[in-house]
Amino acid sequence: MKGPILAVLAAGMGSRYGGLKQMEPLGRQGEALLDYSVFDARRSGFAKAVFIIRRDLERDFTSLVLSRIAPAMPCEIVFQEADSLIPRSLLAEARKAGRTKPWGTAHALLCAREKLDAPFAVINADDFYGREAFAALGAYLSAPPVEGAIVPYRLDKTLSPQGAVTRGVCVIREGFLQSVEELTAIAREADGGIYNTGGGERRELAADTPVSMNCWAFSPAVFPDMEAYFQEFLKDPGFNLQGECYLPKAADWLIKNRLLRIRVLPADSPWFGVTYQADRENAARRIAELAAQGVYPPSLWGGKPS
Repeated sequence: MKGPILAVLAAGMGSRYGGLKQMEPLGRQGEALLDYSVFDARRSGFAKAVFIIRRDLERDFTSLVLSRIAPAMPCEIVFQEADSLIPRSLLAEARKAGRTKPWGTAHALLCAREKLDAPFAVINADDFYGREAFAALGAYLSAPPVEGAIVPYRLDKTLSPQGAVTRGVCVIREGFLQSVEELTAIAREADGGIYNTGGGERRELAADTPVSMNCWAFSPAVFPDMEAYFQEFLKDPGFNLQGECYLPKAADWLIKNRLLRIRVLPADSPWFGVTYQADRENAARRIAELAAQGVYPPSLWGGKPS
């Protein structure tokens, strides 16, 4: 295999969306947002896609998604479950507390580490990142990287008019990521300002604040240190049995412990997503506009358009 790997985080529960947004049909052939990401990655030199899903999604994911993509791009599936990589004693405690969901995006990546044996990018299944982002990632990963990388996005371009969103607020200095702070309740309010109201605080954020949308690049050499962070997460005295181990928090820990430098890749790329069910109409409209502009073919994988 020549070329980097694309890891797609697709095991989410979609609680705010009210369904499986990672497979939500938006294109003329029923393509989901992840189809466009894989298409863009393929034309940017990526050689394989690894999809990280829950086991209960396997049948639907295979018939609805892989049936389109696999003929054009080598694909593999990895399962992320609530019991994946979790010590038996902790798992028993979590089950008593009613936990059924997996343990977050950093956990998801660790579940796929055996399949990610070459330089790789990692993205969310339910976000549209734009071809510019994948071109930047593909160029960066074309030589074996000794650092990580991130494609950040401008905060005001990543909000949903339907409600609050979670974003990793980035501090960047001299082309490198200095820190990432995960904020879980960011929304634009009636006065036009953007505020985070999670964790009992009210904090205004500038519109041009760079944020992480989980568009990262790494070498497989990152996994031992990421495993160390995950073990620290599980052993934290304040550990929450319903909590999640977020990839931006893992990146922030790696930076602060001087284990990894993360380069910022400017891409000037559009973003949209489907956090809420009401976001679907806008996402479908923007996909149609991009197809009309010739950015994507009318039928992404070569089937007959509907």
